[in-house]
Amino acid sequence: MRYSFLTEVAKSIGAERVAVGHTIDDHIETILLHLIRGTGTRGLHGLQPYTEWKSKTGSIIIIRPMLEVSHQETEGYCQSHELKPRLDASNISLSPLRNRIRHQLLPLLKSYNPGIAEALLRTGQIASDDIAFLDKEVARLWDKVAQEQPNAIVLEKKKINSLPPALKRYLLRVAVERMLGSAKDIEMRHIEEMMSALDKPAGKRLSLPQGLIFSIEYDRYLLTSDPTALSPLPILDAEFQLKIPGETSLPDWRVEAAVINREGMTEKDAFTAYLDLDKTGDKLVVRPRKRGDRFQPLGLDQPKKVNEFMIDAKIPQAWRQQVPIVCSPEHIIWVVGWRIDERVKVSDKTKQVLRLEFKRD
Repeated sequence: MRYSFLTEVAKSIGAERVAVGHTIDDHIETILLHLIRGTGTRGLHGLQPYTEWKSKTGSIIIIRPMLEVSHQETEGYCQSHELKPRLDASNISLSPLRNRIRHQLLPLLKSYNPGIAEALLRTGQIASDDIAFLDKEVARLWDKVAQEQPNAIVLEKKKINSLPPALKRYLLRVAVERMLGSAKDIEMRHIEEMMSALDKPAGKRLSLPQGLIFSIEYDRYLLTSDPTALSPLPILDAEFQLKIPGETSLPDWRVEAAVINREGMTEKDAFTAYLDLDKTGDKLVVRPRKRGDRFQPLGLDQPKKVNEFMIDAKIPQAWRQQVPIVCSPEHIIWVVGWRIDERVKVSDKTKQVLRLEFKRD
């Protein structure tokens, strides 16, 4: 809340930086605070002299020019120069965790080790060195293993899984930070949950803070707040009658239907199908899939659940409800983009061929 307020004030006066009065004591307390909260190596480096603070209202550079000075030294300076610093009454309360660390935990730890402050500072420095190395490695690897989209970050499964655990763990944290703007709500347990999910089957999802979702797909990992964002298929949420022959407009789709002879069949893409008109009829509809849908995929001798077919075809879970399904009055005849039904395929006995083409508007 303080930094959000300072960001607004800085913007109102055209300032690019805010200097805050953190001392080395605050740095030590922050290392302990992060250790207790379980933030991992990243949290152990404590406060930094230079930090970019990001929030919904914008971002600002925070600098800490007094970070190498102790609280006792600042008090002595104020006394010798007859300065009267303001005391924030909330610093006395034991309600905030930081205050309990300051007034209770640190004095207790000093009774076990009088040099606890120096020990924590060494730990923070070691963590900072490790983080500097990992930052450099992630910067080197990022474009090779990650793709940043407007609403998502896509990580290549094979490349991610070939990395050492330490680098894998750190890269996941960086991905979360890039999505959220910061990792202030992310604890080490969230990163470890993501690590545990890396070898889970496609379809597994984790819910992370601030509405973020980590999704396991067949050949990639997806980090997004909108898992449908990367689907190449527009949303289809109703049933539409197809005009045969003719053209039918759907939300973000245009379906062209033509009746041709077998000689008119040419090479097709995944969104063009050639069907036996006598077997399909001309009373066709297109709709999203429904629970319990079944059809007989081309090449199989018996029906199969559409959901099972989509799993076998490795259609990402987030896409499945957006796949158009073309139906006759009797049964499904085409899972658009993937497979027609065996019972409506063109054969030597076919007299009229129905060509259906789905085109994006």
